[in-house]
Amino acid sequence: MDKKYLAKIIARDNEGLQMISACCAGAEVKIVGIKYLQKNKIFLLSLKRPRIETVNKDKKVDSICKFEFVDNVKSKKIEQGDPEQILELIAMNYLKNNDSYEINLIFANNACITLSTEIIEVTLEDQNENT
Repeated sequence: MDKKYLAKIIARDNEGLQMISACCAGAEVKIVGIKYLQKNKIFLLSLKRPRIETVNKDKKVDSICKFEFVDNVKSKKIEQGDPEQILELIAMNYLKNNDSYEINLIFANNACITLSTEIIEVTLEDQNENT
C-alpha cells in the first residue's frame, strides 16, 4: 500500500520561509482562496502546489499556507472582483522594517501581496493529495 505523505512545515525565520517558498513555487492560488482574518491577525492562502519534495513531481497537493501575527495586508495588481481567477505564486521573501517584517508573496504578472507582521510565523500544511 502506498503511504500518503502530507507535509507540514513551520517557519519562524528566513531559512524556514525560504523552504516554504521553494515548496510553493509554481503553486496555483485562486482569489477565492485568499483570506485575511483581521481580528485574528491571520492571513490564509489556499494553494495547489507541486510535490517538489517527492519523486512524483507531477502530482499536485492542496495546501494551506497560514501567516500569523499579520497587522496589515496590501495587494498590487490583483483583481479581487473575479474570485475564480488563478494566480501563480512565484516566491516569498521578507524585509525587516524597524521592529516589524514585510512578507512579500510574489505572483506572476508582477502581482504581489505584502503582509506586515510582528514576527515570522508561517505554516505550510498539506490537506490532501491530488493528481
